[in-house]
Parts: sequence; structure tokens; C-alpha cells
Amino acid sequence: MKIPLLDLKAQYEGIMLEIRKEIDKIYESHQFILGPVVKEFEEDMQNYLQVKHAIGCASGTDALQLALMSLLFFGVNSDEFDEGSNQFSSPNYDDIEVITTPFTFFATASTIHRVGAKTIFVDIDEKTFNINPELIEKAITEKTKIIMPVHLFGQPAEMDKIMSIAKKYNLKVIEDNAQGIGATYNTNLNSDSVSEQNEQFAGTIGDIGTLSFFPSKNLGAMGDGGMCLTNNDDLAIRLRQLRMHGENPKYFHKWVGLNSRLDSIQAAILKVKLRYLAEWTEGRRRNAAFYHEFLSDVKEIKLPFINEKATSIYNQFTIVCERRDELMTYLQKNDIGCAIYYPLSLHLQECFSYLGGKKGDCPVSEEICKKVLSLPIYGELQKEQIEYIAQKIQDFFK
Repeated sequence: MKIPLLDLKAQYEGIMLEIRKEIDKIYESHQFILGPVVKEFEEDMQNYLQVKHAIGCASGTDALQLALMSLLFFGVNSDEFDEGSNQFSSPNYDDIEVITTPFTFFATASTIHRVGAKTIFVDIDEKTFNINPELIEKAITEKTKIIMPVHLFGQPAEMDKIMSIAKKYNLKVIEDNAQGIGATYNTNLNSDSVSEQNEQFAGTIGDIGTLSFFPSKNLGAMGDGGMCLTNNDDLAIRLRQLRMHGENPKYFHKWVGLNSRLDSIQAAILKVKLRYLAEWTEGRRRNAAFYHEFLSDVKEIKLPFINEKATSIYNQFTIVCERRDELMTYLQKNDIGCAIYYPLSLHLQECFSYLGGKKGDCPVSEEICKKVLSLPIYGELQKEQIEYIAQKIQDFFK
């Protein structure tokens, strides 16, 4: 039995006629960049995630950079839309600090670097792999302006605690939700009353949330794409302007923005796929339950832990295991796709050596990087395939 880590062919098989029909409309209209379909997709996303503004852009990485620019270039703590300020004529890594996790995809930290801010890495929680909110407050200095949690592998970070800290210190929050579209977090679960609970979609809780539509994401394009989410009208204005070279009106530029526009063909594809996202998410949750059923007795591994306040969309099903590299080789030899996300904590990456990070600074992240292994979890995966994967894992540890 051959089981890939992700089977996009199976995902597209039943919806390609719909997608081709929408792409044909783009060809006929010749509106290839930020056409009407982009606006329609943005509106669909606003309705789906119950957020006021959704602004499409060229990639998830660009979404993060636009989010940072929209706050830092205009004054992080300003409540007004200041049209006159642009703090960064050149990078200055001593003036602005952004707190984030070291256990995440590279873009989370690289975008902080690109806007001229200093990345402050805070270690992760050993159960959820998300940034540990208990350690954030200790990392805050007078230079701290933004907290950037990541909703890793589809599980939201502890946003109630993070927002409380941000409010206390007058900080802004950017949610890197590249892996968590459709996940929710209950920010008021202390109450037994359902009416007093406040379940919100990941990416809509902080000042700005970002999405990635990279093909392997739960909602993936046939190429690159990204999006910024916000409930703030002024931030939405900034984000839309910055994605178009900072121009307003056309050919007049007060700020240097990005060329980061979501093209119409990708928007049309995503618009179709969004209709199926809830169904695909339920498939992933069902398959996660099968893994828990079949692997709960294997003492050499730890299955994903989901915070009681969170719902996960399982962008990855990531286990912690002994003899990780040997197990990965064994599974691959048995035609089972698997991968390591991520093999080296970001504070130890060579390109960030200027930050002074060293072994022992983020011990949980460093240890997790040695033991994590992600297994197939896509919604089209069948129960029999999961049983096969589980059996092979059991065989390996016998």
C-alpha cells in the first residue's frame, strides 16, 4: 500500500469541473490581477471567518510582512490612521522588538527581519508546540511592540492569555494563521454558561491575522497566495494600499509598499475550494480520531494534544517519538509519506546568528525538533490506510 503525505490529486478529482469553469471565466474577462473574483473571494472569506476585512495578497509570507508594515510603518500604538509617518527609511534592529516562537516555518521570523525589527524568540509549550504564554511577559522590554503567535499545525495558540498580556503592555498582536484556517479558540471558557463563551476563528482575535494558500495548506491554491484579516477599518486601508506598492491614488506613493496582489485565477480556484473546506476539515478530524484509536497504546510515541479551549484543523498530524529518524526511514521504506516539521529551532538557524541565540535558550523547542514526525492526515485518507500506518508504527516499536 502506497500512502503519500498529501494527496492533492484525490482532493481535486471531484471538483476540477467547477474549477475549470471558473478559470474559463477569468480567461474570458482578461481581468487577471485583483479582478472582481478577488473581491468576491475576499467577501466569501469575511463571511466564513466572521471577520470584517479580508485582504488578498501574493503569499502567506507577504501577508506577514504586510501585517508588520501596516503596524510598524504607521506607529504601532497609534489609534489614528496617521498618513504622515513612515518609521523605517532603513532597518534598525535596535529600536523595535517582536516576540514570536522559534518552532515554526521560517517566514514567521524572516518577515520580522525584513521590516527592520528584532526577533525575540520565546520557547514553546511542550504539549501544544505553540508559544508558551507563561514565558512571554518575561521577554517584554520597552522596545517590544508586537507579539506574533503562530497557530501551529492547525491548533490555535492560547489567545486569551496572549491578548491579556498585549492589553496590559499596550502591544499589538499579529496571528500567523498560515496553518490554521477554520480553527477556533474559546477566549472565555472559564464560564460554565454557553452564552458567555466566546469561540472565535483563529486569525480574527488579534489586530491582524494572516493566511497562506500554499498548495499543501488545508485551503490551498494552484500556486501561491495569502491573505490578511482584520476587524480594524484603518488597518484594512493600510493593508490594501501597501499591497499595491503603497500607491494612493494610482502612481502617487507616500510609502514604499509591496507588489503583492492575489491574482484572479488563484482567487477563483480558492473560491470554489472554500465551499468544501468545512467538509475537508471534518475529514481530518475524523482521521485524527482514528490515529488516537489505533496508536494510543504505543508508549514510545506521544499523540497530538489539543487544548480544551481550542479546535484544531490538523494541517499536520504530528507525533513526538523516540528514534524519530529511524522510524521515518522505516515508514518511507514501506511507502508511507512522512516529514519533519521542523528539524532546527529558528533561534539556532545560521542566518539569525546575529541575534545571539545559542543552545539552551529554548530547550523545549530544541528537544521537540529532534522528536517530531508528521503523518498523513488529509481528509481523503481512508480508515484502512490509517490502520496500515498504525500497524507499521506498532511493528517498528515491537
